Amino acid sequence: MKDLKDTCRIALIQAGPVMFDKDATIEKACKEIIEAGNNGAELIVFPESYIPCYPFGLTFGFTVGNRDKYGRLDWKVYYDNSVVVPSEDTDRLADAAAQAGAYVSIGITERSLENATLYCTNLIFGPDGALLARHRKLKPTGAERLCWGDGNKGEFPVVDTPWGNIGALICWENYMPLARVALYEKGVTIYLAPNTNNNAEWHDTIKHIAIEGHCYVIHVNQNFHKDDYPKNFHCPHEYENLPERPCNGGSAVIDPYGHYLTEPIWDKDAIIYADLDMQQVPASRMEFDATGHYSRPDVLELVINEHDPVEDLIEFAEYDYGLEECDGVCGECEEAADCEAYNCEG
Repeated sequence: MKDLKDTCRIALIQAGPVMFDKDATIEKACKEIIEAGNNGAELIVFPESYIPCYPFGLTFGFTVGNRDKYGRLDWKVYYDNSVVVPSEDTDRLADAAAQAGAYVSIGITERSLENATLYCTNLIFGPDGALLARHRKLKPTGAERLCWGDGNKGEFPVVDTPWGNIGALICWENYMPLARVALYEKGVTIYLAPNTNNNAEWHDTIKHIAIEGHCYVIHVNQNFHKDDYPKNFHCPHEYENLPERPCNGGSAVIDPYGHYLTEPIWDKDAIIYADLDMQQVPASRMEFDATGHYSRPDVLELVINEHDPVEDLIEFAEYDYGLEECDGVCGECEEAADCEAYNCEG
């Protein structure tokens, strides 16, 4: 591990978006970034799918074997307010990060330019405004699969910072043991866990991850009210029976020994600040280093396929298998009969 800068001042943005309104939420997020930067934050972390919102409790009219035309209208609103990467929308966030002079991690619903698929995505910007990482949620949970596709691009990016490598897994991805190990193998010292999960068991999870990875774990959750849903929704019955506060925060910072550095804050918007003593990370790994001296790569090995599947198909199509047209015998065949077996045009 490289030498780490001693202290990282971090800000957790526990708040709710302007639901289903991309432009207004980006404007809100930019103000929150700049406020945190003015208060000395060097790393600013937002929850899962902050832009345009996490569609808590919604089905968009899907049932097994059936769709609802009004739910489709609401889904189209969600689609229209999702974020293309890169775009003018990400440029606005990048400008705010540069103005704050801070690293910024923010959850979005991303809209693919290649097709009409949406993804639950986490972006990390640098203090100069550069977009440094994009992570798409590997496997949406339960009914999330009605609106988000499986992640398929550069699954486990990390960002090299003065405080070591920073990486993120989104919500229930953190229950995937191999995904956690992928980040440990990349040497994360600050492990980001943006989510919309506020049950008690979740706090057991993030404490376990901090101990397992001997890293700081940053848990940041949304805080929003049922009344925040748009009044012109086509399917208001889908959220009318939700709790008054579907997401009520509980954001916290966990140290490398599994203890709260900041206690969970519930039921209110807050920017939570903490100073991370980065020297605690290598010190905590004296007796347990998950992918270092406490590992057995000769016995257990994790294989990660981080290729872009579209690029893989292109490479496959362009690969020279020696079956090109030839005068009777192609480059890989010794006899014309072999060419016939491979359908070569000899």
